[in-house]
Amino acid sequence: MTHTHVMLHHSLTKDGETVSWGAIERYHRETMGWRDIGYHAGVEVTGFATLGRYANQALYGRSVNSPAAACKEGNMNSLALHVCIVGNFDLVPPSSGILEVLKRRILLPWMDQFGITADRIVGHRDYATYKSCPGTKFDIDVVRRMVT
Repeated sequence: MTHTHVMLHHSLTKDGETVSWGAIERYHRETMGWRDIGYHAGVEVTGFATLGRYANQALYGRSVNSPAAACKEGNMNSLALHVCIVGNFDLVPPSSGILEVLKRRILLPWMDQFGITADRIVGHRDYATYKSCPGTKFDIDVVRRMVT
């Protein structure tokens, strides 16, 4: 697969015991009927610990060699690598700590591996205008500046 973009998402939920990376994966498999979680990677936001994974950790989902199931518009399931940050960034902006983990553990490695430039980091809302993803209080330009 030739990846040309990285697409950012948020879970639109508060992180916690019932809503976590594992809960998102169960929802995608059991409710949506997908074979796997829809994203290639995720980032936990708060201090909640689950299955040995702690806050501000990068979590991995689908293989980067498989298309996502997160944005059908613009053929972005095939063209983009998708990362979901657990949290509701319509209510609050992401912390600098979580953005640093996103940058260091996910974005910079993908950008290096696939030759993706900062201007190709996009939000789900850029292709699916009915979505707010990665949140109305999530400034994608801040992320783009962090990785350049």
